[in-house]
Amino acid sequence: MKDSTLREIPFTGVRLRFDSNKSFDEVLSSLLVDVGDKPLPINELAAKFESWDSFRKEIESHVGPSGFTLFASFNHGAWIKKVGIRRKALRLIIGNTTIAITMLRHDLTAGLFVPVELLLVEEDDGHCSLTYVRPSSLMVVEPNDALLAAATQLDAKLQALATKVTSG
Repeated sequence: MKDSTLREIPFTGVRLRFDSNKSFDEVLSSLLVDVGDKPLPINELAAKFESWDSFRKEIESHVGPSGFTLFASFNHGAWIKKVGIRRKALRLIIGNTTIAITMLRHDLTAGLFVPVELLLVEEDDGHCSLTYVRPSSLMVVEPNDALLAAATQLDAKLQALATKVTSG
């Protein structure tokens, strides 16, 4: 049996927070209109299609206007009320395999951070915030120009989506 080695690779993530004048429900509704309201069963679809082209076509049929689809959600608001926190908080996992492959082909460890995670929080004033960590700040931890270029494109798409759903 081969010995394992541990490498520490420090990095600094950049958290982006979009404070909206909209309510939690308004931002959530706007987001779900864009990415879909039912999680896409990505593993089932992968098993169903033999080729990348057929799989990609199927995935693209589920992608919303901003280029993402919903993969999962975790309703923190459903359980944090048990400790007296009476605010809505929802973590959403969104992505697009066509976008993900542009990064994974350059570094498979980028898969730690695709698909991306968003957190919607109902603030004390009744408005909503949307927070996520800039994908490129998580993925590109060692020099890799091709990965940086792909991740920067994801950054821009994600920021456009966040601006779209929190504005107005």
